[in-house]
Amino acid sequence: MFTTYIIYSLCIFLLIWGGKFAGFKNSHFHEDSSSLEITRALRGFAAIGVIIHHIALEQAFQKANGNGNPGELALFLNAGYRFVAIFFFCSGYGLIKSIQLKPDYFKSFIRKRVVNSMIIPYYVSIVIYAVFRFAMGEKLALPLWILNFSGFTMMNIYAWYPVVAVILYLAFYFCFTRIKNEKISFALIALLIIFMGLLFCLIGHFVWWTGEKNWWLDWNCELRKKWWTGTNVWWFTGEWWVNSAPAFFAGMLYARFEKEIRSWFKKLYWLKLAAVLVIMAGFYFLTSFAYEKFGYWTEFSGNGIGTLNKVITYFMQIPESMWLGVPLFVIMQKYYVTNPVAKFFGNLSLETYMMNLIAITVCRGFLYTKETIKIPYGMQAYYWTGRMNLLLYAACVLALSVILGIIYRMIYKKIYFKA
Repeated sequence: MFTTYIIYSLCIFLLIWGGKFAGFKNSHFHEDSSSLEITRALRGFAAIGVIIHHIALEQAFQKANGNGNPGELALFLNAGYRFVAIFFFCSGYGLIKSIQLKPDYFKSFIRKRVVNSMIIPYYVSIVIYAVFRFAMGEKLALPLWILNFSGFTMMNIYAWYPVVAVILYLAFYFCFTRIKNEKISFALIALLIIFMGLLFCLIGHFVWWTGEKNWWLDWNCELRKKWWTGTNVWWFTGEWWVNSAPAFFAGMLYARFEKEIRSWFKKLYWLKLAAVLVIMAGFYFLTSFAYEKFGYWTEFSGNGIGTLNKVITYFMQIPESMWLGVPLFVIMQKYYVTNPVAKFFGNLSLETYMMNLIAITVCRGFLYTKETIKIPYGMQAYYWTGRMNLLLYAACVLALSVILGIIYRMIYKKIYFKA
């Protein structure tokens, strides 16, 4: 567990370095705890968390030698959507605060917030990943190349976040510019988020309607050879597309009532913070129960798509997703952290996230032998060389994600500045 100890220690250090504590007295609070600088640092921590989560997903970091013991970085294994929920919470919060503080915010909203910040980076990443996949010798069907370039299938399977963000941003724009009633605007965005969740529950992880029941369980089924039946090909074919999005709505609510919330917590702060953390723990165990009892990957139960189980899991996970940002913002009233690392990743969060898959793929040479075997849906099975390279792999992935993220930002910024 050497790698785990080192990385966990570094994470703890980052949460202490640059920390500012307002004191134990109920009269002492940080009034700037939800400023742009602080929330950007929070996003930086979330970006680091997402990268470590992706690293923890690698086969070499899983349970070793079949002994049933947790693998390396076990705390990050199922934590990805929680880190992404922080992004969504901060985004929803930032949008509401912006329209409160900037009267002309919507004049440049589509160009700056949607096109420049999301759409252009999304399509630039498509080109980068197309070049990378071609250079790696990957052979894709011509229709898939075309659809990947259109953006309606996934050239980069990690690029789902900007798709969902653009949908939410556009909904936010049209609701708050076309509808005068604020409550209706909030309600419509909440309904959109629920609709996206139900959409995944109906679609599932496979295009199940294209063949007989449970066709994906038959290893010899001809449908498995079709490019359009693969996993991670189409939009909304994974719970990660939807299970963190409710945090966006929670961030909006928090921003709308922030003054009242902050004022309420200033009385009996420590008692209320304890209550918030207890509620958080309850929602965490509710999500864990939902995963174990119902789950999203019901296609492998042999009972078909399992839509009902997916729906139950989704709605049982919503409370945790929405609540995740609340304890963080409450804690930051007393204690927050701003250090150069958090600030750096906060400014480069989208870029490191979007380039992370290339870094992971390139650095796999430190973990696995070059010998591979083909398995269904176009994936590869790798052979682990041993545990001694895990820390080196993690360091290289992090460093390469940063380098590629910087290059990626330089490219897409040149495009929209020229435009």
